[in-house]
Amino acid sequence: MKNSLSVHSATDAAAQAAVREVAEQAASVDGYRPFNEQAMLDIASGRREPFLLTQAGGEAVGAAILGAGELDLVVVPGSRRRGVATAALPSLLDRVPAGEQLFAWAHGDHPGAAALAVRFGFASVRTLLQLRVSPIPEPAAAALSQGLRIEAFRPGVDADDWVALNALVFAHHPEQGALTATDLAARQAEPWFDAGDLLVARDAGGRMIGYNWLKIEPGDADRVGEIYVIGVHPDAAGQGLGRALMNAGLARLLERGCQAAALYVEADNEPAVRLYRSLGFTDFTVDVQYRRDAR
Repeated sequence: MKNSLSVHSATDAAAQAAVREVAEQAASVDGYRPFNEQAMLDIASGRREPFLLTQAGGEAVGAAILGAGELDLVVVPGSRRRGVATAALPSLLDRVPAGEQLFAWAHGDHPGAAALAVRFGFASVRTLLQLRVSPIPEPAAAALSQGLRIEAFRPGVDADDWVALNALVFAHHPEQGALTATDLAARQAEPWFDAGDLLVARDAGGRMIGYNWLKIEPGDADRVGEIYVIGVHPDAAGQGLGRALMNAGLARLLERGCQAAALYVEADNEPAVRLYRSLGFTDFTVDVQYRRDAR
């Protein structure tokens, strides 16, 4: 496999379509996508570069996304356990600038990914849980303190407030806390965005103090709604606002016809994990992030 494998940039439209096809093949077997939403947005914006792994004759056997200190790699199910990733990684790592730290996600926490990590000098640094509840239980009425209200996001009005609150809530989160107004606008342009699915909580003075952003992919036959991101202002923490926002979000998902709800949470975020489990969420998949220190 090593002698016949080619790793080449997939910047043209046909090659990028092949990258998406590889990802779809993997998702149809694994049950989850090998590239997260941010990785796909990075390709579209040019922040990161897609690569296609092909055998002699041009058959696509894998794909990768590299750049900005991050690497994602997937091999099509029919070509796994044949040394494809082992053969591709030296070429991909050679493209990393000298002195740059590199992070890589293993979606699904495959044992093969763990073995590759050790072989190429990566160490596990984060664990991300995907939790699900199915069917969605009838949620309790959102209990709000006097003067608080939960309502829909207002495009063109609430953007700056949301970006500022999100940055505050996720100040120590490497991805979510870095979202800008441009990133928010890019997500609002996605076909799944619906302002009614971005619930914001306001205090008596109208200040935004929390939010629960829902994501429902159009055409999803399984009708799985995602708690895309939820946040509460530090000043309002510990007052039940997170639970109220979760109940409001579950009610909205039921209203929109969803049969199940999913969310991602850091495994070491014990208060959030306890809240979600108390609402009926259980483990679905585990993602592990690895880090390769600068050399």
